[in-house]
Amino acid sequence: MKSSRLQNHWQRLPEAEVRRLQAEKLRHYLRTVVIPFSPRYRDLFREQDLDADSIRTLDDLQRLPFTKKSDLLPAPEHPERFKEFIITPDPAALARRPATILRAVLHGREKVEAELAAEFRPVSLFFTTGRSAEPLAFLLTRRDLDNMTSASRRLMEVCGAGPEFRMLNAFPFAPHLAFWFTHYAGVSFGTLTVSSGGGKVLGTEGNLRLIKKLNPDAIAGVPTFIYHLLQQAIEGKVRCDNLKIIALGGEKTSDGLRRKLRDMAGELGARNVNVLSIYGFTEGKLAWAECPFPHDQESGGYHLYPDLGIIEIVDPKTGRAVPTGQPGEIVFTPLDARGTVVLRYRTGDYTDGGLAYEPCPYCGRTLPRLVGRISRSSEIREMHLDKLKGTLVDFNELEHVLDDAPHIGAWQLELRKAGDDPFNLDELVLHVSKTDSTPDPQLSRELHERFYSQTEVHPNQILFHSNAEMCRLLGVGVVMKEQKVVDHRPRPNGDAPASAVKPELNKTL
Repeated sequence: MKSSRLQNHWQRLPEAEVRRLQAEKLRHYLRTVVIPFSPRYRDLFREQDLDADSIRTLDDLQRLPFTKKSDLLPAPEHPERFKEFIITPDPAALARRPATILRAVLHGREKVEAELAAEFRPVSLFFTTGRSAEPLAFLLTRRDLDNMTSASRRLMEVCGAGPEFRMLNAFPFAPHLAFWFTHYAGVSFGTLTVSSGGGKVLGTEGNLRLIKKLNPDAIAGVPTFIYHLLQQAIEGKVRCDNLKIIALGGEKTSDGLRRKLRDMAGELGARNVNVLSIYGFTEGKLAWAECPFPHDQESGGYHLYPDLGIIEIVDPKTGRAVPTGQPGEIVFTPLDARGTVVLRYRTGDYTDGGLAYEPCPYCGRTLPRLVGRISRSSEIREMHLDKLKGTLVDFNELEHVLDDAPHIGAWQLELRKAGDDPFNLDELVLHVSKTDSTPDPQLSRELHERFYSQTEVHPNQILFHSNAEMCRLLGVGVVMKEQKVVDHRPRPNGDAPASAVKPELNKTL
C-alpha cells in the first residue's frame, strides 16, 4: 500500500517538475508493463513505430492515438475486444527479468511468485454505467486495489474528513466504482462506515433508520437520492446534527443543488455542512474530490493524484492539447494500473476551467486540479422542436438552470411526440416537485421565463407532482442512476422509445 508521504512529496512540486516526473514514470510504465504485456498497445506501438523512449515529455503523448469507449465495445468480428486491453504478462518473460531473478535470490521464489500474482492476477471486476448498450468490464488486480485504497485515503484528506467520523455510504450496491471507492475510503482512513447500498437495498426507510442510529458526520451518494433521503428525513423529523460533509457522485452538482442540500441539512440540525462533488470514472479506477470551500465562493476544483495518472485537456474537435487553464475534453492515462488498461482515454467529459497548478486558494495544496464545471461534451442535442423552428439545447447548461431554480426540488424533463405520433412535432414536458407553497401558476410562469431565457425554448407543459410521484418518475432507489431526462418519443419504424437520455457524467462516481 502506498504511503501518503508520496502524495505530500508531489504536492510540493511546481508544474514543470510534476510534468517531468510524470513523463519519467510514464516511460518506465510503458517499458516494463504496457508495451510488453498489453496486446492492444504492443501492436499499436509497433504500428506507430514508437517505443517507451519516444515519450520524452508529456507533450509527446500526442504521438499516441486516443483510446475511445468504442474501441472496447464488442463487434461481430471481435466479440470480446475488451480483452485486448488486459495486461497479460508472459510468465517466462517475467522470470527472465534481472529484477525478478535478484528478488528470488534474496527473498525466495515463493515470495516473488506471490508478489507477481498480487501485481498481475485479476481479483476484482467493475463495470461502467454509461449509455452504451452493454456495460464495459474492467479488471482490477491487488495492485489496482492498493492504488484505489491509497487514492481513497487521500480523497478523505482532501474532503476534510477525520478518522473519528462516522460515514453513511448510500451509493447503490453494485460492481461499479462509486460504491467500492467509498467503501475503501472508509476502510483506508479508519472511519466507521456503514454501506447501505442506496435505495435499492435497504430502501429509503432503511437508510433513515441508519441516519437515526449512526448520526453520521458524512453522507456519500448520488445527488438525486441524497436529496430525496434528506427530504424524507425532514418530513420524519429526524435529527442529524453531526453532519459535516455531503459527498456527491454519479451526477453533476450545481450551485443550486448545493444550496438546497445545505438548507435541508440545517433543518436536520446540522450547521455549516460542506457539499462536495466527487469526479471519477471506472476506466481510470480513480476518483477525485473538491476540498471544502466557502459557501459564497466557487469550488477550488478536483485535486488530482499526479503519481497515479496523467490528465490532459484537449480540444474536443481537433484532439490537440490546450494550454494550462484552458477548457477542453478530459483525457486520462494511468501511471501504475494493471488489469484493464487504457491509454489516452477520451472520457467525453468537458471542463470549462481546464487544469490548474497554482496552490489551491482554500487548502493550499499545489496538486494539479481540474477546475470549473465538468459536463458531457456530447450533451448538446438537436431536439428538432419544429413547432418552435428548431433549436440546439445544451442539456448540461439546462441541468444547472433547473437545479438553481428556487421553489423546486426534484425535476425531470420528458421528450414526447404530440399525440404519440412518431411523425408529429416534438414536445417538451417539465415535471417538478415543489419545496414550498408557491402557487402553481406563479411558479409555472417563473419556470417558463427561466427556461426560455437560457434555452430559447418554452416547455410545452409544466406538471407538478408530489415528492413520492417524482421519486417514482426518477426511479429513485430502483435504477442505478436516476432518470433526469427521458425520451419517450416513438420511432417512425415502430421501435421502442429511446428511454433515458440522461445528461449526466457517465464517468462520474
